Amino acid sequence: MAENFFNLDDLSQGIMRELGPGVTTRIFSGDHAMLSVVRINPGAESEIHSHEQEQWGVLLSGGGARIQGNDSIDVSAGDFWRTPPNVCHAFRAGSEGATILDVFSPPREEYRIKGSGVGTQTKSE
Repeated sequence: MAENFFNLDDLSQGIMRELGPGVTTRIFSGDHAMLSVVRINPGAESEIHSHEQEQWGVLLSGGGARIQGNDSIDVSAGDFWRTPPNVCHAFRAGSEGATILDVFSPPREEYRIKGSGVGTQTKSE
């Protein structure tokens, strides 16, 4: 059963993916949900995008702004949010950078393999 146990800080675990300049993630996929441990360098920003999966995020450390739809909400460690399917969103890290735990349901198929970018449904507002 050890195959189903992981550690947030063990960089050898998960499927690595570069989402953009200064934005990386490690993906952990199950049958019905997927976790993504996202690390964003200070001042870096993820690309605005949307996807059909529901997404929950919790800011584990650091700070910044969650861009969602037409809103930009300042967030700090411990804050969490829900992004409904097909809503444009991004994250801009503050001066400390940010570590975010995202949960997708159902899993994003394009994230089941190593790759780059935020996905195939990238678009800007």
